[in-house]
Amino acid sequence: MIEVICLTKQFGPKTAVDNISFSVARGEVLGFLGPNGAGKSTTMRMITGFIPPTRGTVTVGGDDIQTAPLRAKARIGYLPENAPLYSDMTVASFLRFAAELRGITGAAQKAAVDKAIETCFLEKVATQSLDTLSKGFRHRTCLAQSIVHDPEVLILDEPTDGLDPNQKQEVRNLIRRLGATKTVIFSTHILEEVEAVCSRAIIIDQGKVVADGSPDQLKRRASRAGAVKVRLRGLAGSGVLAELEKLPHVQRVESLESGISHFVGRVFPTKMAGDGTLAGEIYQFAVGRQLQLQELTVDEGRLDEMFREITAQVRS
Repeated sequence: MIEVICLTKQFGPKTAVDNISFSVARGEVLGFLGPNGAGKSTTMRMITGFIPPTRGTVTVGGDDIQTAPLRAKARIGYLPENAPLYSDMTVASFLRFAAELRGITGAAQKAAVDKAIETCFLEKVATQSLDTLSKGFRHRTCLAQSIVHDPEVLILDEPTDGLDPNQKQEVRNLIRRLGATKTVIFSTHILEEVEAVCSRAIIIDQGKVVADGSPDQLKRRASRAGAVKVRLRGLAGSGVLAELEKLPHVQRVESLESGISHFVGRVFPTKMAGDGTLAGEIYQFAVGRQLQLQELTVDEGRLDEMFREITAQVRS
């Protein structure tokens, strides 16, 4: 549904987006991650046709956003960062206005507006003027205008920004539902949202794509992914460490706590170790030496750890 090829954006001497390429399929929910100033919003603005690229192309449903903008934009629902509203309008009148801009009139307009209000849980405030709403309801109204025309593609820039925990959960559930039939790209700083909602995530830093994969794939890139935390009692810590380092699939051992009769450490696997191999070796080691095994946990890796490591590498 979306094809981004060699996309670049320069503002004078500054390169905000630097020759990035990726594609997004129908039914895919793509999380767009990166530090502040990484180029996320600029990329999303180019995908929607809000600003032109310096170089590169974007196609939406096969239509080029620059050469066939009306056909491409008709497929897109866009929630920009700090989305503007007409404060003197009510929620319902604003959504009718948004629907009319999309060419929806008559009975179809009423049905589209009613559905957007219901989808975004705006029934209680539909007749209120926008300047009387809380930030959460204003944000939901902006989200409703992005889906009022039932687009094939949704581009959402920080869709949960400023919402309370309950509202964030509602929006996450909504994105998950919409992603079943639509193509969704949304930017976020909240890594738990990526795990909860996304089928895939891209990390962008200094205008370049530095990671691309499913949340599970990205977690496995964290330095601790696959490492085993072990707590043993019955042998001096120094002796345990030395013995663990001799195991076939051990790369290194990090001591976390050590005493005359106990050891707590993190054991890192070699690249050749398969899933569960290292944990099995440590278990057999403990049984063979009649040590008390108090903890044996495998680290699955964490997105926040991977994110810090990836972006630190780019900046070093």
